[in-house]
Amino acid sequence: MRHGDKINNLGRTTAHRKALLSNLATQLIAHKRIVTTLAKAKTLRTYIEPLITKAKDNTTHQRRVVFSYLQDKEAIAELFGPIAEKVAGRPGGYTRIIKLGTRVGDNAETALIELVDFNEVYGKGKGEAKEATGKKTRRAGGGKKKAQAEASGATEAATEEAPAAEAPKKEKKEKKAAE
Repeated sequence: MRHGDKINNLGRTTAHRKALLSNLATQLIAHKRIVTTLAKAKTLRTYIEPLITKAKDNTTHQRRVVFSYLQDKEAIAELFGPIAEKVAGRPGGYTRIIKLGTRVGDNAETALIELVDFNEVYGKGKGEAKEATGKKTRRAGGGKKKAQAEASGATEAATEEAPAAEAPKKEKKEKKAAE
């Protein structure tokens, strides 16, 4: 029985699993996103997120601790440099896993794992809005007021644009009425 056994061994010995996760983490740090199997991506998330948290505290001790996991000087420099600067204000959740479907050769579920702050497609709208307000709250229920304010702002903008679009129609109607 495997009661309480939360570690996915990925069908590997301990040494092989540690080497695999170290290499995957190094590649994720270097390229900011990698494609791998879903099981490896989920295991990699639990492996790399504590390392990124350690990188936020740039001390010699933390560098040595992270180096014991990664064994790659370039990855350490990248992690404690640009990556640590970008995730400084984030309290966790540094990675995102996106399912891609199954692989043709062996029908394995594949997934893209990426660093959240390095994706230009997803992060811009939400990040700018949070920086503009400057208020960081974790309380539920605040989204309703924001949604109503945005909706009213959108309807005001639509009503401002609508008369400009209707102006030519009104002129045509006035010309027909005058004839």
